[in-house]
Amino acid sequence: METFLISTGVVAVSEIGDKTQLLSLLLAARFKRPAPIILGILIATLFNHALAGAVGGLVATALNPTILTWGLGLLFVGMGIWALIPDKLDDEETVKDAATFVGILWITTAAFFLAEMGDKTQLATAALAARLGDVALVVAGTTVGMLLADVPAVYLGRMATEKIQGSWVRYVAAGIFVAMGVFTIAAAPLENLWG
Repeated sequence: METFLISTGVVAVSEIGDKTQLLSLLLAARFKRPAPIILGILIATLFNHALAGAVGGLVATALNPTILTWGLGLLFVGMGIWALIPDKLDDEETVKDAATFVGILWITTAAFFLAEMGDKTQLATAALAARLGDVALVVAGTTVGMLLADVPAVYLGRMATEKIQGSWVRYVAAGIFVAMGVFTIAAAPLENLWG
């Protein structure tokens, strides 16, 4: 039980103010559907942290960190541009459609999986698994920690859309996504892209 609690606490605290917490808030503001977003966070976190725990962080180190950073940055910029496009998600009937649920689920899963590659919580999961020895309990704990930090952000983002006009939410979300993408790409030096 100690392994689980340590893992939960480390990740819950390290996630406060992290890019994935902001991503949770923005996805909820954009899509207004907590269930597929939370499920996407869960799937991405389980998969990402299981990989990190099982192979001790080799997944992140096997891939060029600059390429991972650029991929994440471009994903954020793309989501920012997409957020500017008004779509049928503003219509309550369309929001309830199962295809929309699956689309939001996959967008969230992909975004979270990429955002967590090489992130401090993935590295913490690998380190905790190596140190504490029980991969299953570490992954369970880090996943719960991630949900403890990100689920409130999902509901906060949804509440913001109920109080603020939809077009403003789109513009602010687009601006934040693009800014996150630009800052992420700027953090990746070009000379390391091919080596």
